[in-house]
Amino acid sequence: MIVEIIRLFDRVSKPGVASAHCDLPCGVYDPAQARVEAESVKAIMEKYNASDDQYFRDRAVIIKEQRAAEVNHHLDILWYQYFQPAHLEKYPQLHELFWSSKKLTSQAKRSNDVAVADQLLSSINQIAEIFWETKK
Repeated sequence: MIVEIIRLFDRVSKPGVASAHCDLPCGVYDPAQARVEAESVKAIMEKYNASDDQYFRDRAVIIKEQRAAEVNHHLDILWYQYFQPAHLEKYPQLHELFWSSKKLTSQAKRSNDVAVADQLLSSINQIAEIFWETKK
């Protein structure tokens, strides 16, 4: 009982914890992180498609899914932490662009179609263009 009271006191007395991509709102953002992971997804798909070794292919799928999750993570950081309402006013296509990028990331997890990876890279490049325009 006393332990529960101490835990409750600790939760109430401690300030809330903020979270960012580096657990500190450092303000450092770059779409290159998502692009590098997406390039990795594409390269893994190409290697998967070129191999007949089932063990290699199984490992490739696991790693590709992890890299795709990283793409998703880095897109989330840009969308939720960097881009602001003023950016959406100036670039109304941003919402659709992020939505389609996230859908492509999900498709990349489920397939080994290099064309999907190419579309994802193209989408990320469009986001990067807008990102760098906002940094001017």
